[in-house]
Amino acid sequence: MQILLNGETKETPAGLTLASLLDHFDLPKQRVAVEVNRQVIRRGEWDKTQVAHADRIEVIHFVGGG
Repeated sequence: MQILLNGETKETPAGLTLASLLDHFDLPKQRVAVEVNRQVIRRGEWDKTQVAHADRIEVIHFVGGG
């Protein structure tokens, strides 16, 4: 299955949730926001949200500074 992850086409196994997608690509789960097809998905929904073919997913990392 193909998705667009942070602007890059990626092949993924079928049946992934957002949480398992982050694990699959070794992406951090702390201090990130996840957007699917331009809709922000709450962290509590990551385990329930299925990734579908052609989804556009953005993982946004928060960076602190001063």
